[in-house]
Amino acid sequence: MAYQVDDSLVSVDEYLEMEERSEIRHEYVGGVLYAMGGGSDHHNRIAGNIYISFSMKARESGCRVYIADMRFQIDDVYYYPDVMVACEPPETENPVWRTNPCVVVEVLSPSTETIDRREKLLAYRSVASVQTYLIVHQDTQRVERYYRNESGQWARADHVRDGYIPIPCLETRLTLAEIYQGLT
Repeated sequence: MAYQVDDSLVSVDEYLEMEERSEIRHEYVGGVLYAMGGGSDHHNRIAGNIYISFSMKARESGCRVYIADMRFQIDDVYYYPDVMVACEPPETENPVWRTNPCVVVEVLSPSTETIDRREKLLAYRSVASVQTYLIVHQDTQRVERYYRNESGQWARADHVRDGYIPIPCLETRLTLAEIYQGLT
């Protein structure tokens, strides 16, 4: 749901100030605020499972793993990915957003599916540091993996029911069993 104070666009500074005081999170896209809805039980457990798995693996690499409340800033856009991994030092010394993650994860919800597959896919692919973008289904064991191949071109692979997903910047693999652990 889009939110604007009036007919004018909200500036980045206004957004950041409003977001600091807001009880609900908003994504910011070119001057328009979009309220973030709450996630379901499956959504939260899947994001939590991925966060735990990445965090265990990141300890050895020096990477940092963020869940839900850390923004990803891309020009005049601020998203809240479900999970994000950053291995390079922050490009800016800001405690509430990152500009250079290497892995971005979105858990699909009916209300965000189109945005995750189109708008966010295009935005995330435009960032040089992003090596992998995972779109994780919550009602079936399926992950859509968008990744930079050996020649630097974007490719897609679908992972269904079992198997593993390579996570290049963590130099590890994420299994579908880890993602869906504890879910029926």
